[in-house]
Amino acid sequence: MPISSVHFLFIVFLVMLSLVMVLIIAVLVYNFIEYKESLRIAKWSDIIDRKIAEVIVYWEEEPIGDDVQFKIHSQNAAFRNLFLKKLVDSEKKFSGGAKDKIKGLFNDYDLKKEAFKKLKQKKPHLIARGLTELTVMDVEDALPKIASFLSHRSIHVYQEAQYAMVRFKGFEGLHFLESFSSKISEWQQLRLLLSISSIPENSDATIEKWLESNNYSVVIFVLKLIKKFQMLTLYSKILKLLDRDSEKVRIEVVKVLMSLENPETVAYLSGIYHEQPQDVKLEILRAVQVSKDQCCTELLKKELREDLSPNIKVNAAQALYELGHRDYLSELAHREDSSEELVQILKYALQQKIC
Repeated sequence: MPISSVHFLFIVFLVMLSLVMVLIIAVLVYNFIEYKESLRIAKWSDIIDRKIAEVIVYWEEEPIGDDVQFKIHSQNAAFRNLFLKKLVDSEKKFSGGAKDKIKGLFNDYDLKKEAFKKLKQKKPHLIARGLTELTVMDVEDALPKIASFLSHRSIHVYQEAQYAMVRFKGFEGLHFLESFSSKISEWQQLRLLLSISSIPENSDATIEKWLESNNYSVVIFVLKLIKKFQMLTLYSKILKLLDRDSEKVRIEVVKVLMSLENPETVAYLSGIYHEQPQDVKLEILRAVQVSKDQCCTELLKKELREDLSPNIKVNAAQALYELGHRDYLSELAHREDSSEELVQILKYALQQKIC
């Protein structure tokens, strides 16, 4: 091999070795920095935990003297953000005077500045975190800024903004439903429902308008709201929703109608039963089973004998059992002209109830 080639390979080897060494050093330096940072965070966490515990344990007593070391740390932006995070996490675990003391720390150290700074960030998770902090700490003067995020492109952000509006303003905070076009998840619906403790008088017109929304998730949420507050005056309006294209809306309508306990509901549902898609039929059969209304007996027997869907047959059999027609089910199971599938369904319904 020519000397020049050997020299070239040697240089390449040195270059590669140097790159490897640089990479190793970079990894070691990075790990060292991460280690130092973790130690710092751990130290700060201990200091903050002691501060919060001190306030909670002695919340009924006079304020404890100023902690100079804590005040010095509280000038550091990273420390303040960690402090804020721990306050928010702690606030959720306590109530009464302890909760007030935690919010007192938030105000004493003016931590709402840190929360507001997050709202100016571009990363959705930081904005959402800022919204959560302002909400948990009841910063009502943040409402105008929070409202601006109701139409944000990030689902995480606009969900936190929605929750904040309802948490602060109750029913009035639901005004975003008028023009909201995205889906309201089941989890978000639950959060909003739990945040509403009452509905003002003369709100029927507003709720009726929301029920006309083209967004089926809005309609479903409003139906759950009606169910929670037993708004009987909207019964006729709810009935009309059984004409909606969305099967999910129709299913929720059946649930709400049954919760309103109108004596005419079961008869009405049985009358429109055959016009419904299968999932809605199943919900009606469940409603009949719970109601124990004998007006649907013939419908149930017909579905049990003639419908091709095993799910329909199972629910019809269970409903008949709840309505007291166990002898009929047993007799049908022993008939020679009953199919094997029907016999198995009947035995399942009977055995399940016996067990």
